[in-house]
Amino acid sequence: MSEDSSGGGAAAPAVSQEQLQKAEAYVEAEEGVVNRLVGWAGRLVTSIAVAMSLFHLYAAIAGAWPFTDFPIITTQPLRYAHVAFVLMLSFLLFPLSARFRDRIRWWDIAAGVLGAAILVYAIEGGEEFTDRATMPTELDVVLGVVFIILLLEATRRTTGWIVPFVALSFMAYAMAGPYLPPPWTHRGYDISQLVGHLFITLEGIFGIPVDVSSSLIILFTIYGAFLQHSGAGKFFIDFSMALMGHKANSAGRTVVLSSFLLGGPSGSGVATTVTIGAVAYPLMQKAGFEKNAAGGLLAAGGLGAIISPPVLGAAAFLIAEFLKISYLDVIWMATIPTCLYYLSLLFMVELDAKRFGAHTVDFRQELTLWQMTRRYGFHFVSLVSIIIFMLWGYSPTLAVFWSTVLTYGLSFLTRETAVTPKKLVRALSDGSTSVLTAATTCATAGIIVGVVTLTGLGLKFSSIVIDYAGGNLLLTALYTALIVWIVGLAVPVTASYIICAVIAAPAMIKLGVPDYAAHMFIFYYSVLSEVSPPTALSPFAAAAITGGDPYKTTLQAWKYTLPAFLVPFVFVLDPQGIGLLLKIPKDGSWIDIVLVTAKSALGLAALAAAAQGWALRKTTLVERLLLVLAGLLLVFPSLLEALMEAVIGRDIDYTATFGLAIGAVVLLRQRMTLAAPR
Repeated sequence: MSEDSSGGGAAAPAVSQEQLQKAEAYVEAEEGVVNRLVGWAGRLVTSIAVAMSLFHLYAAIAGAWPFTDFPIITTQPLRYAHVAFVLMLSFLLFPLSARFRDRIRWWDIAAGVLGAAILVYAIEGGEEFTDRATMPTELDVVLGVVFIILLLEATRRTTGWIVPFVALSFMAYAMAGPYLPPPWTHRGYDISQLVGHLFITLEGIFGIPVDVSSSLIILFTIYGAFLQHSGAGKFFIDFSMALMGHKANSAGRTVVLSSFLLGGPSGSGVATTVTIGAVAYPLMQKAGFEKNAAGGLLAAGGLGAIISPPVLGAAAFLIAEFLKISYLDVIWMATIPTCLYYLSLLFMVELDAKRFGAHTVDFRQELTLWQMTRRYGFHFVSLVSIIIFMLWGYSPTLAVFWSTVLTYGLSFLTRETAVTPKKLVRALSDGSTSVLTAATTCATAGIIVGVVTLTGLGLKFSSIVIDYAGGNLLLTALYTALIVWIVGLAVPVTASYIICAVIAAPAMIKLGVPDYAAHMFIFYYSVLSEVSPPTALSPFAAAAITGGDPYKTTLQAWKYTLPAFLVPFVFVLDPQGIGLLLKIPKDGSWIDIVLVTAKSALGLAALAAAAQGWALRKTTLVERLLLVLAGLLLVFPSLLEALMEAVIGRDIDYTATFGLAIGAVVLLRQRMTLAAPR
């Protein structure tokens, strides 16, 4: 693919190197300050990273056709080996502090080797080691404490100090149980018992989160790296720009479409924001978009990458494992909410084009849409191959393995996209290094999960939430959303989901919400951490590119995402709302899924118009309030029906119809005033 085919022709000013460096600083804030190593140090890290990718690819295929005679790597050694690789690379790639970057220090090597050696000790111990969980030896306790310290330090380097601090707080809670006031009190556990549970059993550090990281997340990051090195990311941006054409709103539409397509190759909200912003913002600027609004749209689009099938974010794999369902089920459940999210963004883009008086931008492309699709369209096959393989009956692990192989093979259809030996090494290396942040988060989150299961905190917490809410589902959902949002202010999406899934989900499940709906509700609100201050990294990165104000950009991102993030309340509070998760409601049919989706889409359109203050023209205050009411009546019909019944004493069955009528009246009034002679 030509480097000029991205669409950033001479008509659009380029994003400066300084702006890109500022934006990349926010990527580092999410993924840690990374050493840029050359010489022997670079070769060492690359060798370890390539070995890690090859090890996990082998673990995925061993025992399956056509490798049925290959020795299988069982679950426990796989988890230990995975964390050993992760610790080694984390200490080598992420410096103790920024002033030590770009060089490997002796203490980095010592910490990595020690962490790996402790896990070799655990692997060599076998079943005898795990049998000592209730009565660990003195050596087990010492090595366990050292390992936990090393893990917390690796997590601090890759994600910051907050996740380790939260893990230490949970450990302190486990030890201080007898001294706490009711209802938080419990019998308490000493350091030996804690180490036995967290380090030796598979219910702590090496529990479900690490299981998912070692068997799925790492394979998906390898797959994403192969997509990226085969040129898929660049093609998706080029394709989006060519498809949108030369229209006034094409720049905004390009952001929405390309952010959806880039979810697979990128896997990071901040990285997607930066990648798209570098290409699309000059066009948005030329079209007349205001800086902060443009940054807000870029951040909202980047956030969409985390919720977009077929890859979604790392937390989606955890949903499948926590609920013991297929990852394909999670993809199906995410389909309609994701479509509604992007539909809401499109509504906003169309209204922005009217609000800012956007005009057509002329940009140069070497290839037409048809030429581009004919030459590079095989990237779409790579993108959807995971779903095809899973529908064919393959497990998620085998599906992503063969999708990676397919991506590698298809890359040779053109010379410039071919994954040559040099690119292959880079892809295998990037696949492992890309998982480090998620992997250390999962391992440290295992401490939190282990403490919750050990102390029964999840049941205690859910009882407290229900008591505060008086058993009311609406209040419980609001409290849960608030808890997830507060947790998400400080920790990444994956950690936020894990923490809230074990302490907050039981409350909604107790009140009759299906477990899958409760977990999807928490997942979507965990994603809000990408646009929530003070750690709103995506908007801050977008502001660095646009030159806008970071906090105003964050507020704009909130405005873009707010209508769509009302949707999770629908499948928690509305009995028909589970239709949005492609689940047929009780005593219902597929028609109910169509109806609830249509009502939600119309409601989001009304809420988008209210948020933008623009429908067919600029709205008055009264029109804006009426559009909010219309949107809520359409999105939350059953909730408002219950409220009306409580207020007027009778059930109203046509709430959504009232919402539709109110919206139609507002649009008709605006249409009449536009048509009236001035």
